[in-house]
Amino acid sequence: MENVKACCRSSTARLTWLCVGFFGYLCFGALVFMKLEYGVERDDRKDFMSRKWKFLSDHSCVSDDKLEKFIASIVIATNRGVSATKNVTMSEPNWTFGQSIFFAGTLLTTIGYGRVAPLSEAGKGFCLLYAMIGIPLTLIFFTAIVERLMIPTKMFLYFLFRKLGHLYRVFHIQLLHFFILLLAAIVFIFIIPASIYSALEPKWDFLDSFYYCFISMTTIGLGDYIPGDNPDQKARAVYKLGTTVYLFIGLLMMMLLLAVLYDIPELNLGFHFYLKSDEEEEERARLRSGGESSGPKYTKQRDEDTHKQSGGSQMYQPTQDDVAAATGK
Repeated sequence: MENVKACCRSSTARLTWLCVGFFGYLCFGALVFMKLEYGVERDDRKDFMSRKWKFLSDHSCVSDDKLEKFIASIVIATNRGVSATKNVTMSEPNWTFGQSIFFAGTLLTTIGYGRVAPLSEAGKGFCLLYAMIGIPLTLIFFTAIVERLMIPTKMFLYFLFRKLGHLYRVFHIQLLHFFILLLAAIVFIFIIPASIYSALEPKWDFLDSFYYCFISMTTIGLGDYIPGDNPDQKARAVYKLGTTVYLFIGLLMMMLLLAVLYDIPELNLGFHFYLKSDEEEEERARLRSGGESSGPKYTKQRDEDTHKQSGGSQMYQPTQDDVAAATGK
């Protein structure tokens, strides 16, 4: 019986339940998306077919086969990033320097909107080589920047410790610290940029802009909304360059948030699914069994008594290591 309980508590058993929950969540999302989107797609399909047959009835000189080929050419051009609306010769090309910077940025950050992609064989080959070298280089670059950003972040955390450490537990202060950073990220990485995009993009409302920011910052990159794709967009190259800067800064802030979250042991839920967690549980069980058989073999220290009397509240005591971490030395 003890072996069964130990097996259920092992990281492998927890990982099995995690897999079941993950695929259940995957199926749940699929069912919800199907329920929400299938009707809209069906209505759009009916509307398109009615427009198509009306066009054919109004223009009897155009055959159904010719119209199908024309529509297919428009779809291909749109998928390649060439606008088929208005006069295509008046729109700015997709491969100016500003646009190319934007494409390279989405490639290195793995956002990959997919709206504009290399068309030539040489371009596709260079894209493979460029990504294989650039993606690890970008990860190293981001990690190095985040490591330095953690210095002022920890200084702010130690400031909260000094002000609130005599009132609250360390975990609660860390949680407050994380939520302050999260609120700042929501305001400066999502809300303010979404307001700017909704003002600059003629067909975007605030929800569309916020949706774009979220999809980009999570590197999902669906590509259904891309800034500057309007043919009438002025200073398109500069606009794309500014968006590239926003993407890099935003992703750095997202990585910083993850680093701060990872530093809170109570919220590091992934640890429970690692093999190392089994080793720690076995060590605790061995210590407990050893203590039960031979009695306690230690003397309580004064800080342990204080910890017990305070109801388990773990108060912050600044150390030299804290000062060194805050100053980066």
